[in-house]
Amino acid sequence: MNYLIKFWFALLALCVSTAALAQVDIEVNSPGVVALKQSMQARHAQLAAFYASGAVGLTADGLIAVRDAGAVPLSARQAVNGLVAAENQDRKALYAEIARANGHPEWEPEIRSTFAQRWIQHAQAGWWVQSGGGWKQK
Repeated sequence: MNYLIKFWFALLALCVSTAALAQVDIEVNSPGVVALKQSMQARHAQLAAFYASGAVGLTADGLIAVRDAGAVPLSARQAVNGLVAAENQDRKALYAEIARANGHPEWEPEIRSTFAQRWIQHAQAGWWVQSGGGWKQK
């Protein structure tokens, strides 16, 4: 009986959490969100060639990663690593800022998951994405 009560409370909490998350405005444009989007957009021009070559891919957790360092000339590897680190820092900050702007910082993991799915869905043909624990070309 105790197990059944715990199960129902867990189910109720999940339903409340899911219903509340449906209210999240992921298109919120607070000053912090706008600044992060601008930073990411400016960096995208530098990353686009690395996405296209397969050197950099979109991860299942809403970040990016150097997928094939061999596809990057040795002289550019440090710069690519820096771009990836800066992009991931901005992505993490974006997810947290959207959650804060919605008044629910605890929603950050769900927002991150939503964005991860969107990034992968909107990836261009030929880009590499993580799926099912491995990499595949879109």
